[in-house]
Amino acid sequence: MADDTLSRLEAVIAARRDADPDSSYVAKLNAKGLKKIAQKLGEEATETVIAALVEDRQALVGEAADLLFHLVVLLNAKQVPLAEVFAELERREGTSGIAEKASRTS
Repeated sequence: MADDTLSRLEAVIAARRDADPDSSYVAKLNAKGLKKIAQKLGEEATETVIAALVEDRQALVGEAADLLFHLVVLLNAKQVPLAEVFAELERREGTSGIAEKASRTS
């Protein structure tokens, strides 16, 4: 179900990317460039951390949704499909996080 939701979100973001920036937030972000998209993703990540530490569950859910949304906007701007991210997660499945991280640093 989550994959379906994210896939639908990816399709909507792709469709709105080149829309009129006055009528689409996605288009507005893309018009401002990759630095702005990355900045927004960073802001949302920080807000998610803050919500996890000091706010209620619903605030965390809302911030996590914002974070995922902005991550998909960034991936779309860099032409990285979610399928590629999912494939990487599947590749890592069953591998200890410690072992996986060590394999990246060597």
